[in-house]
Amino acid sequence: MPSENHQVKLAVTLNAIYPAVMAEPRRYEDMEEEPPHEIPITGELDLHTFRPSEIGELLPEYFHECGKRGIYSVRVIHGKGTGALGEGLHRLLEKLPEVESFQYPAGAGCGSWGATWVFLKR
Repeated sequence: MPSENHQVKLAVTLNAIYPAVMAEPRRYEDMEEEPPHEIPITGELDLHTFRPSEIGELLPEYFHECGKRGIYSVRVIHGKGTGALGEGLHRLLEKLPEVESFQYPAGAGCGSWGATWVFLKR
């Protein structure tokens, strides 16, 4: 006896499935960008909440704001992990004109291998 392949097609709108989420379907192009979140300008920057692709834009802006506030030593926390974020950070620091020098690892009590001290030009 030959087997039969029974398929059922169901037409459902997204609004029926996600009524609270989707008031009306939107295209990707129509979606607003996520609003930027403010971070405090201090002598410490924790990169754990940022994607590696964001640090190229973040660091110059952050260091510029530090300089305006008279902060010239910044501890950048990148974590130990695989080392990819720290390596990317160090490659970027070598290129930034506002960076005088940097120290990695940051030292005992300052994050050791999971942090880097950045010294900004005055």
